[in-house]
Amino acid sequence: MSVAERATREQRLANLAATVERCRACEIGSIRRNSVFGEGDACAKLLVIGEGPGETEDQLGRPFVGRAGQLLDKMLLAIGLQRDDVFIANTVKCRPTFDDGVRLRNRPPDPVEMANCRPYLDEQIEILAPGVILCLGAPSAKSFLGPRFSITKQRGTWFEGPRGIPLIATFHPAALLRNQSWKRPAWDDLKLARRIIDGTPTLDA
Repeated sequence: MSVAERATREQRLANLAATVERCRACEIGSIRRNSVFGEGDACAKLLVIGEGPGETEDQLGRPFVGRAGQLLDKMLLAIGLQRDDVFIANTVKCRPTFDDGVRLRNRPPDPVEMANCRPYLDEQIEILAPGVILCLGAPSAKSFLGPRFSITKQRGTWFEGPRGIPLIATFHPAALLRNQSWKRPAWDDLKLARRIIDGTPTLDA
């Protein structure tokens, strides 16, 4: 990729990030500390998509920077990728929360929030044009593959994602911290993503 094309992608992402920062389409846009647009290589071959920012991500304005993020970094290293080699984003760009009377707690994004944020995610995908999309967790995968998608039954294969991009879903790193038995299947999923990036996918999926 030429220097000019990289610069164009980086500028388009920066412009989109500024738009996201100004967005107040959802109530959580007025509650959150920072929007979490995403970060990484504008020419990344792998786009990693989680569900939504948590408390640490909201504080720092960066995706996957808590314990789950540390595990994600190790998972990427296992297939020969640094964090800076990929682009990491979420289905929603603001932290979804509820007030339990003591503090704001994390919650899954609701359908309206996901719909409001989807154009931003779609534009990220259009700009990045990655070789593979890796969805972390069922909510992220369902946003592309529909509500009947089952992470336990349908991980380990690849689907045609947006713009015809191969899409793979695997367990969220936070789930792997709770269930050690899922680490080996997740490792297999990442190896499949690596094979597709390298142009040697298995075709039996």
